[in-house]
Amino acid sequence: MRLSPQHQSVIRQAAHELVGDEARVLLFGSRTDDAQRGGDVDVLVQSPEVLPSRLELELRLGARLERALGGRKVDVLLVDPSTPLQPVHRIALSQGVPL
Repeated sequence: MRLSPQHQSVIRQAAHELVGDEARVLLFGSRTDDAQRGGDVDVLVQSPEVLPSRLELELRLGARLERALGGRKVDVLLVDPSTPLQPVHRIALSQGVPL
């Protein structure tokens, strides 16, 4: 995984603060492959509860993480039980690395 322990902690903490302590946080995409270089940070956050403002939370979390990671591009997917799963969600859920 090409993400420092400090950055992993920042991501987990922000997700738990905005989504809740029960949120599951997964890193997926190129940052999970040690052989690759560069790339943005792809994060999926899964909530066990329905979130009334899921899109707003997704945007807030992404902005907070980009600031906390020094401007590095961060793509956030936020899913809850009411989210219709798209192919990207299924890939992230099956291949993502828990943080």
